Amino acid sequence: MTDHSPDALAALWRARRPSGPPVAHTFRSTYADRWVRFHSLPGSKRYPESEDEYAVALHRYNTVLDELFSGGEVYVVTTDWLGTPDGPAPFPTPRRELHPNGVHWWTQSDEEDPDPAFHTHTRLYADRRPWQRVGLDALLRAVTDEALVEVFVTDTELRRIHHPYDGGADVVLATPGERDRLRGRHVDWLSPHPSGL
Repeated sequence: MTDHSPDALAALWRARRPSGPPVAHTFRSTYADRWVRFHSLPGSKRYPESEDEYAVALHRYNTVLDELFSGGEVYVVTTDWLGTPDGPAPFPTPRRELHPNGVHWWTQSDEEDPDPAFHTHTRLYADRRPWQRVGLDALLRAVTDEALVEVFVTDTELRRIHHPYDGGADVVLATPGERDRLRGRHVDWLSPHPSGL
């Protein structure tokens, strides 16, 4: 696919991922048969408290990202939220500074509540780039601190998805077998809980 426009990416998502919209926190349930979660810190600790712990978290993120995307191109996706379909985001985040080339490509609206004050509109921004280890470290550090949420990285064919969050990463692989092989390489980073959470 040579068209890199936002409309082309949206069309590709609908074709390749018809089970649901590109809302990162839904991936583990939507793709449960190909999903695995890795924790960022030993003992399932959620937030780093020292530079050494940030280094561990970034190492774990980058190791899995490298295994998924080394030698290829990726889409990096960031998100903000609105109370109306357009306009400025009401809560400032470092999204623009950390993802300056992100182009708006999708809005996912939730208007189920009868009160419009409780409607939310999730805007997703993407840019395409060659994968480079440590190239996302500033963004990943913001994710680790929960300054950014709902970030994900995917290959240009949308076969593999890495969704980092504060405390770990949800990873969706192309097949259950590929998921099992990746999980087997990083058993020390898995949750001891039977659900994998």
